[in-house]
Amino acid sequence: MSATAPYAGPSPIRRPLAAAALLAALVSLVFGLLLAGAGPASAHAALTGSDPADGAVVDTAPKEVTLSFSEAIAVGDDSIRVLDPSGKRADTDTEPKDLSEGSTVRYGVALHSGLPDGTYTVAWQAISADSHPISGAFTFSIGAPSDTTVALPSQEAGGGPVGVVYDIARYAAYGGFVLLVGGSAFVLVCWRGGATALPMQRLVVRGWLTLTAATLVMLLLRNPYTGSGKFADAFDLAGLQSVLDTKPGAALVSRLLLLGAAALFIAVLFGTYARREDEREKKDLTFGLAVGGGVVATGIAATWAMSEHASTGIQANIAMPVDVLHLLAVAAWLGGLASLLVALYRTPDIGSAAVRRFSAVAFGSVVVLAATGIYQSWRQVGSWSALTGTRYGQLLILKVALITVLLAVAWFSRRWTGRLTDSAVASEDASEEEPESESEPESVSADPDPERAAQLARQRAALTATKKKRIRDADPQRSGLRRSVLAEAAVAVVLLAVTTMLTSTEPGRTEEEAAGGTPSASAPAAGGPVNLKMPFDTGGQNGKGTVRIDIEPGRTGSNDLHVWIDGSDGKPMDVPELKLALTLESKDIGPLPVVPDRLAEGHWSASAVQIPMAGDWKIDVTVRTSDIDQVTIDKNAKIG
Repeated sequence: MSATAPYAGPSPIRRPLAAAALLAALVSLVFGLLLAGAGPASAHAALTGSDPADGAVVDTAPKEVTLSFSEAIAVGDDSIRVLDPSGKRADTDTEPKDLSEGSTVRYGVALHSGLPDGTYTVAWQAISADSHPISGAFTFSIGAPSDTTVALPSQEAGGGPVGVVYDIARYAAYGGFVLLVGGSAFVLVCWRGGATALPMQRLVVRGWLTLTAATLVMLLLRNPYTGSGKFADAFDLAGLQSVLDTKPGAALVSRLLLLGAAALFIAVLFGTYARREDEREKKDLTFGLAVGGGVVATGIAATWAMSEHASTGIQANIAMPVDVLHLLAVAAWLGGLASLLVALYRTPDIGSAAVRRFSAVAFGSVVVLAATGIYQSWRQVGSWSALTGTRYGQLLILKVALITVLLAVAWFSRRWTGRLTDSAVASEDASEEEPESESEPESVSADPDPERAAQLARQRAALTATKKKRIRDADPQRSGLRRSVLAEAAVAVVLLAVTTMLTSTEPGRTEEEAAGGTPSASAPAAGGPVNLKMPFDTGGQNGKGTVRIDIEPGRTGSNDLHVWIDGSDGKPMDVPELKLALTLESKDIGPLPVVPDRLAEGHWSASAVQIPMAGDWKIDVTVRTSDIDQVTIDKNAKIG
């Protein structure tokens, strides 16, 4: 820009394109930096020890290799592999055996007898309870270290090209959710006239399409993402079935079903609702759409809460609804911001009243974000050292800094909103009404060609819209608001990317605990872990086995419950149905039903199981091994 000549700015036609190009470039830059600089997603669980230990030299060959983890995990075939110096399997090539006791999560594999001396490689891979894959490798030696042809894997679980595509789909899913929910809320709450605006319709529909496509990609890639890392396995029907049996798979399928309901909501919003002219009928329909849309939006947000960080760790029963509120507030704020940006640049009809209503909605969203964010930060970080010394804590500091910048820019937007008026457009409308009503309609009605009359009417409407837009673009208050909202949207793009990274990064609290740092805030103040073993026999074929139950920390309040079922041969055993109930007969409490989720073959878990008071609790377990073979067994345990 010249220092001597005034700068008129870009033309009204070019400014929307420039804004869109700027945002697209910023999105590409942010995602590129994140994908290039960030490693594979860290997980909630971590390897805390092994026997033999990493780098250990033992005199004689061990009978088995065991690995201990900080949190519950799901394992399958080849989850733990032991390779001799030549690269051949030294283990018995069976599914790892669950050796967990109490609060200790441990798995092991048996080794062949008579193993020669040399260096052996242990490679492991599993799925953490919060849905993220984890992997690693280490070596130990028998007799003395030796050369080995086995190369330690450089790619962790969730990495490689499949991991990149899966992460992009994860980012796109959050972005689509924000546009779908925030755009719909903006139309219903702030600007009802936006239901007839084509740019607003495109924004919401594209949000729905993005979220649906990203969810389908994540569902198909879930098997290779947590396993082989090969794109071809995305169409493995057996692998897809195993994904559907897991908590993340169930969450993705539930999201797709809810998106079907969201499609019906969009059709009504931009169809029946947009065409309704009677104010009373439109008010009733607004209420119905708000209730129905709120239920669907809450359900979609819950699919994240039920399958990621909020569903594991301390106070999961509180964390999941808080996470839902947090996601809805993010969508209302950032999605509404995107809608306002589109409305200011692409439509000539939005007025100051709609902008002021969004300002109030944004303020309420920020209040909810602050409250839920403080709780989530305490739950996932837990200490100042974890805040500054872990990757999760550092990302959280960056997120808070971005929110501060966003609020500062929003303050300028509120100042422009306070100055905003519709007088210029109103005067333009008044000046256009008289000539249109006197001369132009006569010429149109006099034209004997109906097609030409319709063409002239379209041209006149386009000319009127262009004049309105030119008047609005010339309004300095509206131009200032557009610039500040564009700046808000730019910061929001970065903020959403950082927030997405937080969902796939190991929380600072668990990272410190795995490294031997601050004790967990969930450590029991009284009582201790409860371990039960209960044999059963349903009377049918393959109906005998043993149920093992762990309840930790084994005190009043929230507990984590794990159930393992072993068949008569000692191997993990799946059953069609498993139900539990807890009863405190001395106080007439219960039965309190518990329906655990399947984590892996023969392994189920339930988070946030509430024990209201200490006492001698009776634990009933119902096991069904076929359509007709079922048995209920019980055992008493002191809890609290």
